[in-house]
Amino acid sequence: MRLVQGNEAVALAAVHAGCNFYSGYPITPATEIMEMMARQMPKTGGVFIQMEDEIGSIAAAIGAAWGGAKAMTATSGPGFSLMQENIGYACMTQTPVVVVDSQRGGPSTGLPTLPAQGEVMQARYGTHGDHEVIVLTASSVVEAYRMTVEAFNLSETYRVPAILLLDAVLSHMRENVEFPDVPVRERAKPVIDEHFLPFGPDAPFVPFGSGHHTVVTGMSHDETGLPKALAGQAVQRILMGVAERMRRDAREITFYHEISLDDADIVLLTYGITARAAREAVELLRQDGVKAGLLDLQTLWPFPDWLVKEKTAHAKAILVPELNLGQYVMPVRATLEGRCPVEALGRMDGELFTPEALVEAAKRLASSVEIGGVAHD
Repeated sequence: MRLVQGNEAVALAAVHAGCNFYSGYPITPATEIMEMMARQMPKTGGVFIQMEDEIGSIAAAIGAAWGGAKAMTATSGPGFSLMQENIGYACMTQTPVVVVDSQRGGPSTGLPTLPAQGEVMQARYGTHGDHEVIVLTASSVVEAYRMTVEAFNLSETYRVPAILLLDAVLSHMRENVEFPDVPVRERAKPVIDEHFLPFGPDAPFVPFGSGHHTVVTGMSHDETGLPKALAGQAVQRILMGVAERMRRDAREITFYHEISLDDADIVLLTYGITARAAREAVELLRQDGVKAGLLDLQTLWPFPDWLVKEKTAHAKAILVPELNLGQYVMPVRATLEGRCPVEALGRMDGELFTPEALVEAAKRLASSVEIGGVAHD
């Protein structure tokens, strides 16, 4: 057991996952990731570089990946905004790269030292054009470690940017933990011959120097990598191939926790730091006779519509508390198509939800739909 900060856990997990290149720029509340990677990379034979800004940081990480490295960068909201164009480049070029975003209050400089969950939609849709990404989150230091390793694993497997959303509290909190032995997926080494298509269906990532002449471009291209600027079918075929693989493996790439969902009348659907208060809130609600349950998501995108449908099939109402004014509640509502009330509970003042606040909101919602166990006026 050891006392570890959330940001430190991310850096240690990255090293465990085989990360050997880190590029970044200091920004609260993610700076400790950069500081620790600056110490860890020389010890493991990796490369650390501080860039001039976040645009350069992710550009360097993408370049390092094509040079054969497992690469990562980390930032917070303002820097994450700057990275969006190159996240799109990584999507088009199918480059595995890990981006950690420790969210803080915004917009603009906002609340630099206080938590938020305001980049949920930006993580999925921030870059232009249709594309796929994997977005993970965590609610504890141990989960921050595990989800960092999984970010590397999934990014390598599906050749997409993998984004880990933390927040200021989780980044800076310390917990006495014992890290799990999370398996690491090694980079595939395919047979390279004249028939190999570097962007073909299920093609593994083959960086430069692997024995194949690969063309890499942010323009529309075919399976060989050659640009096809006016061939819309080519880019659709390439990008749909990624999407179809992720849909096919939806159950393998979806991580979540659940509590008392089998008979739950009211479900708290949470992610990230908010799940901590929600766990206690479910216990308090149960003590008061309200059949409450918790669905705590670690995989935010691709949106696990199948999971939300399955786990809330018997719910009479769903409460979605978020440290924003209602972002993730939108796909939840769209997925359930009015089957039951889905209520947003948002705040953006830099404060966390307390279990008591969630209990109060859940009881109000339960009362409005006449769920048993709640005293009605």
